[in-house]
Amino acid sequence: MNGLEGITAQQLSEVIGAIYDCALDPERWPATCRTIAGLCASTGGGICVHDLKQVQNDQLFVFGYQPEFLEKLDSQFAESPMAAADAVSNVGDVNSLAVEPQQLMESRFYREVLEPYGLTDMIWFPALRTGTRVASLHASRSGRRPWYQPHDVRLFKLLSPHVCRALAISDALDIRALRSEMLERTLDGLVAGVFLMARDGHVVYMNAAAERQVRAGHSIRLAHNRLSPVDPAARAALARHIDAATGEDAATAWREHSVAMPDSAGRGYVATVLPIEKGQRSGVLAPFAASVAVFMQDPVQAPLMPGEAFARLHGLTGGELRVLLALAQGLGGMESAQMLGISEPTVRTHLQRIFSKTGTSRQADLLSLLHRSTPPVRREAHAS
Repeated sequence: MNGLEGITAQQLSEVIGAIYDCALDPERWPATCRTIAGLCASTGGGICVHDLKQVQNDQLFVFGYQPEFLEKLDSQFAESPMAAADAVSNVGDVNSLAVEPQQLMESRFYREVLEPYGLTDMIWFPALRTGTRVASLHASRSGRRPWYQPHDVRLFKLLSPHVCRALAISDALDIRALRSEMLERTLDGLVAGVFLMARDGHVVYMNAAAERQVRAGHSIRLAHNRLSPVDPAARAALARHIDAATGEDAATAWREHSVAMPDSAGRGYVATVLPIEKGQRSGVLAPFAASVAVFMQDPVQAPLMPGEAFARLHGLTGGELRVLLALAQGLGGMESAQMLGISEPTVRTHLQRIFSKTGTSRQADLLSLLHRSTPPVRREAHAS
């Protein structure tokens, strides 16, 4: 028995697993917050980030609230019982507004913020502190439902350390503190610009070549942290291809999408858009929390992407080339499958076909042949 009314051990196990999935894929938080709220009969909830210095709230992944309520909460949060509790609470400490129901109902916060929108109680805990910012997970009840009971508090206390740990992992895996140094060095070694973007279009990572392309500003720029081609037609085409790459249609999503990025001088780049979120997010690119990659090449000056000339020489398919490049990074069969979003048997099938086409029979010989055939990926002029 877990001491929680109406909640099975299987349900607890599943929600804790979902919480840790959110560490590498923040887009899972809305569904996970709804699951947590459902376990304690809540009508609303989510994650909020409170900036104690700027007296500002960012409502992340919230559901079940009228926009007017969120505006009212934002405007009065600094004077609320929640802010007062957070100021003296440790990360992970669970609080609820109706610990003393009569005192809550007599409060100005209840009369002006909760009652007009039918809310009766809120339960929450601060889950991450960074400087003056506090991220909290919360749930709320409305209508005729009773206030949160001891078994609801026990549920939140049980889930609290897992949520705190998941948010800490996400914070530690932020691109500015990313420890995947080998992968970053590999990306920075490419002449092609590499932009990794979240599903909403925000750029979460640029390699060194991409930063140079943005600084030059001839064909592409960043606008509100989104990739913005200078040419209007290219801008619209890139947006369409990114939407297709992140869409639900798997057949469309896994096709490569090429877009011309002209500049005013009649030159520019060729952009290739590839989806990267298929398969398990424990793959190599998971720390970037990205959904799509854009490879930006200058067709005049840049050499072929690493492996492309090799693929043309030996007649490799796109799928075979991707498997080869994954193996060339030092990944094993299972890791390559996870990164590419395919099964391990499919990786083995591709590898056998590559052996046949290249006249090799061992992975070591294949990789040796690739390294002897692939031109340098960095020009001396850009090596600094």
